[in-house]
Amino acid sequence: MSNRTFTMIKPDATSKGYTGAILDMMIKAGFSIKAMKWTRLTKEQAGAFYEVHKERPFYGELVEFMSSGPIVAAILEKENAVADFRTLIGATNPANADEGTIRKKYAASVGENAVHGSDSDENAMIEGNFFFSSLERF
Repeated sequence: MSNRTFTMIKPDATSKGYTGAILDMMIKAGFSIKAMKWTRLTKEQAGAFYEVHKERPFYGELVEFMSSGPIVAAILEKENAVADFRTLIGATNPANADEGTIRKKYAASVGENAVHGSDSDENAMIEGNFFFSSLERF
């Protein structure tokens, strides 16, 4: 089991000014930031990142949304990082998210759900490698 996970603060949350509050929640939950960047995905980059969903009906809308504004990508570290971060962010649908989770506080809908969190150690590594070189990690 890895002690690192990957996250993105999505365009809906960055455009509403929630970036600092979301990062604060991560840090207060015991995560340390090992890599971070503020960037904007092109449609091609968003399509490549979400290629696993290419055959799903929401893929085009997801690519459009994720390339619509800046995101914050980060690698986080904590014991049991993937599972603990999934708990911190809450259910994909903010209506079903537990009180006190990032999505309950900052997400508007299933589509605009404020943050991405890796769902496995393997995907955390793949997703982190998509955004960060070894020189950008601490």
